[in-house]
Order: sequence, then C-alpha cells, then structure tokens
Amino acid sequence: MVRRYNKLIATLCAVFLALAAPSYAQQAAPFDSKARQIYLIEESTGTVLFSRGEDELFPPASLMKLMTAEYVFSEIKAGKISENTEYKVSEYAWRTGGALSRTSTMFAALNSNIRVIDLLQGVIVQLANDGCIILAEGMAGSEEKFAEALTARARAIGLEKSVFVNSNGLPNPGNKMTMRELVLLARHIRIEYPQYFKLYSQDAFEWNKIFQRNKNTLIQQNVGIDGMATGFAEDYGFAVLATIQRNGTRLFLAMGGLKSDKERNEETKRVLEWGLTSFHKQIVFKAGETIADAPVFGGDASHVALKAISDIDIFVPVDNADRIRARIAYRWPLKAPVKSGQQVGSLIISLGERAVRTMPVYASSDIGTGTLTSKAYDGLKELLFFWL
Repeated sequence: MVRRYNKLIATLCAVFLALAAPSYAQQAAPFDSKARQIYLIEESTGTVLFSRGEDELFPPASLMKLMTAEYVFSEIKAGKISENTEYKVSEYAWRTGGALSRTSTMFAALNSNIRVIDLLQGVIVQLANDGCIILAEGMAGSEEKFAEALTARARAIGLEKSVFVNSNGLPNPGNKMTMRELVLLARHIRIEYPQYFKLYSQDAFEWNKIFQRNKNTLIQQNVGIDGMATGFAEDYGFAVLATIQRNGTRLFLAMGGLKSDKERNEETKRVLEWGLTSFHKQIVFKAGETIADAPVFGGDASHVALKAISDIDIFVPVDNADRIRARIAYRWPLKAPVKSGQQVGSLIISLGERAVRTMPVYASSDIGTGTLTSKAYDGLKELLFFWL
C-alpha cells in the first residue's frame, strides 16, 4: 500500500486523498443528447450536469455577439462610453450588415447616428450585424481593432481559448469558441450586468419603423427560458446558449451541431427540463468542517486539517444514479510554515467518473517550522517517498 501511494506522488507531483462518500444504484436509462457538443450546469453550485466536447472549438456564428455585448457593457461600466453615446452608420456597416446583406439586421439608416443603448437592443434582440459593426467602428475605429479588443477582453474574464476576428460572427474561420467558455461568458454577463441581462428576454424591438420579434424564439414559448442567443454556421449546424430559472434553480446550457432550428428548439427544452427535474441540491461538506488531513514536511506538527470556508454543495441525481466521490489535490510536498486560512489545494467532486465541481480548500490552523531534527527526518521521508 505504501509503495502504491508513493508511486502516485512521484508520477503526478500531487497528493490525492480519497474521501468516503455514499454510493448509489446505477441509472437504468442514461440520459443523452442529440447535440454534437453540449455543456449544462447549475449556476449556484457550478455543478456540471451533462457535458460532451465542451472544450472543443466550434464556429460560434451569432453566439459571439454575446462577447460583443459584454465588451460594450464593460466600457459603459468603466465610464468610457455611456448609453447615450452616439455612433454614425458607415456605408460599410450599412452594406455589410444592413438590409443589403440579407442577414440579421436592425435596418440602421445610412449616415444616421444611433445611441449605444439602441444598438445594444438591436444586437441582443435582433442579432443585428449592422449594429455590431456600428459599435465596432465607433468604439475602436475598425472591425479589426474591435475584434482584437474582444479577444483581449475574453482573456481578461477567463476565456482562454476563444478568438474573434470580426464583431458579429459573420462567416470567418478565425472566430472560435468553446461550449464551456460560452457558458462562462453568459454567467459573467448575468452576474456583472443584471440591468442589461434583462435585454435578452426582451420580446421585440422596433428600429427605423421596422418591428421585429426576438430572434431567440425560445423565450416566447413560455417555458421559463429568459435568454440568451442562437447561432447557425454552415458545415456545423445550429447552436444555442440558453438559460432558465425555475423554483430558485437556474441552469445554463450551451450546445451545437444540431440539424435544424426545430431540432435545436426541441432539444433545448428537453435538456433543460431534464436538468430541472432530475437533480436536487445536496451539501457534501459544511463550512469549517474538516475534509481531510494533509501531511506537512518540516513543521512542528506532522499534519494539518483542511477545510472549506463555505458550504460545499452540488446537484445530484434524484434517483441516486451515481456515486459521489471527492478527492483533495495539492502540490507535494506541503512544506512548513503553513498559515491558518492559507489555500492549500482543491477539492474535486465527481459523480461516478465525471468531475462536476472543484473548490479551494484551506489550512484550518497554523503549522510552524519544526526543529532541526524533525526537518531532517521529514527530508529523509521525502527522499524515500520520491524514490519509491
């Protein structure tokens, strides 16, 4: 047993401590989706309810307008522009994204001046390509510079893979996102800009005397979906980013590679309904509860208790379909001194073989530096463990 434990340390450069957890019976008919890529999470806990290919890049098409809107929201929040800032409609915006383009448009009139808040409504409600270009040219001088700003902004909020080369998602192989990052972006928008999040459930918007209903028809089907966008790309198919709230539970769903608009709508409702009815919240560890003990090298104590600073809860299947597993991961060896409240590693919680939540864990007490003799002894143990 000791040899196996030490080999794990040497090969992974981390220590994994298995925690006891209840076991559950196997589900008779596992849930599946028609989507090529899919990522479904519960918001409050971050529990992953279903996923497949969530880190693979795909062409986002109009879904990248979420990034365009986020960037505009952030500039408003920073005071660099305001809702009433006006931008002029250039001929390029009018031709490339307007009526002549035969794509989604808000029908902005050539050479007119339009307020930022109206452009945002066009972009969010009508997926207006002209609205995106007008914002890009007004804020950055050109679409190319605006796209560079979008990619930089994506990195700043934690989107590590997404890349943007235009403002609206019109066909270009350079536009790339992942389902995981799409959900991360959507959650960020809802949390950071609640006053603008409501625009995604706006039923309709009229501009230039043309009335258009929200392009996201899912919000008009009275199932509780209150955002956010849809997209379509040739050779990939139909995609969606949807969020729903019911009885205090909010889910976010990103999926793509579907065959038709009809299949997308039906699959979105089916997956979300499954997520809302097949899981319930369960506390795994309470705040301050000792989760595990980690060995400390060179300290005045040989171990330190690890804890969470808040309740750790996840969404688990109501029919007890999987087994909850938990493990602690941290860099080995953990060396003294250790301060109370210091983040030591992460708790990784899994349902069956699938990781569903990762949370930081902290030292529950101070561990000072040990005596010369104890440090020498620990050094010998470290050497022996490494070679074993």
